[in-house]
Formats: sequence, C-alpha cells, structure tokens
Amino acid sequence: MRKLGLIGGVSWTSTARYYEIINNAVHRRLGGLNNARLGIESLNFSDVARCLTEDDWQCAAGHVVRAAKNLEAGGAEALLICANSLHRVYDAVTAEVSIPVIHIVDVIGAKLRADAIRSVALVGTSNVMLDKNYRQRLVRHGVTLLPGEAELALRIDRIVYDELSSGKPSREAERYMKSELTDIAKEGVQAVVLASTELEMVVDVSANVLPIYDGTRIHAQAGVDFILGEQA
Repeated sequence: MRKLGLIGGVSWTSTARYYEIINNAVHRRLGGLNNARLGIESLNFSDVARCLTEDDWQCAAGHVVRAAKNLEAGGAEALLICANSLHRVYDAVTAEVSIPVIHIVDVIGAKLRADAIRSVALVGTSNVMLDKNYRQRLVRHGVTLLPGEAELALRIDRIVYDELSSGKPSREAERYMKSELTDIAKEGVQAVVLASTELEMVVDVSANVLPIYDGTRIHAQAGVDFILGEQA
C-alpha cells in the first residue's frame, strides 16, 4: 500500500467520514486486519474559518500549505484536501509540495463523465456553489450547471457552520434539503453534486428523485484507488 495524507479539520466531522470510507474500502478489498496507511493533519476550523470570513485566501493557503508540507515530510505519497472550499488554494499547495494532490473537482468530473451525466446542479456552501473557479473547473469536464442560487448557498452555510461542523444535524435541515432537492429535480438536470463534505449528514444520497453524486465519497474513493496502486 502507498501512504495517503489527509488535510482535514474543515470540519472534523467530514474528515472522520473520509477516514471511515477509506478504511472500510481498503478492508473490503484486502480483508484480514488490513486498513489504510494514512497521515492526517487536522487544521483548527476556527483558524481557517476566520480567513474565509475575511475573504483572505492567502491566509487560508498558509494553513493548508503548512499541513501539506508536514504530511509530505511524514511520508505521504499523495494528498487529499478534505474540504471543497479549500480547493481554491490548490495551486498554492501543489507549488509547495512534490507529491500529487488529488483534486476533488477532477474526480467528481471523471465520475460524471463515466456515467454520461451532462447536466447537474451544484449544491454546497457559498464559497463553492458561487465560486466561478470551482464551477469552471467542473464545466471543463463536459457538464453544464444550473446557475448558483445565493439564498440556498447562504442557508447551507448556516447548516454547515452551525450544525454539521459540530456533528449535530437537525431534522429541520434534513427537511429543508429534501425540499430543495425536490425543487431542483424540476429544473431538468440529470443529477446533483453535493459539493460540501458535510452535506451527506442531512441528505439521503440513495433516496432522492435525482441521482446524488456525493463529493466526499467520490474523493475518498479516489484516495483508496491511490493507496491500492490503481491511480497514478
């Protein structure tokens, strides 16, 4: 097995989900007492959130780059940034390390292309759902996107920051997301991309009108493929 580094803590709940998905998948494939070789650098979400609140992406990049360097020094052979929004600093990270960083948008895009999905709704926090760079990178994989809806993005911000980041999903949030996804299904798209690593906590991925592509699971599975030597 190759060693994978996880840059996490944004939030700890989604990082725990990455850890669970990756280890379950490795165990299913190899059996016995096998689990994944991982290094984890868990950021303090409060520090990163302060950067994002001030729209200071250089500040955010500093936190992520330091984590990436620490993981590389600890023997990681590739990295996952376990947060959608922090992929805005992807180029700053790749410039400072010599190991690959698996981009969440690229593996989501590859999965959509493999499934012949051409039109999707991107659903996530405002730092993702309304970010032109994230959207354009996904479009380059051959899909069209519904326009980002600011009201939905801001409501998801509150759900993620007030509930999911602390591991406390509410029934109200579940009902709200179910209603919004039902409305999105009327817009004529083929699927929904969950572009917040916490949203699976309030969205039943397997029980919706539209297919749901959970970025967390897709990204984590790409990490599994790397660990097992199935991805360069």
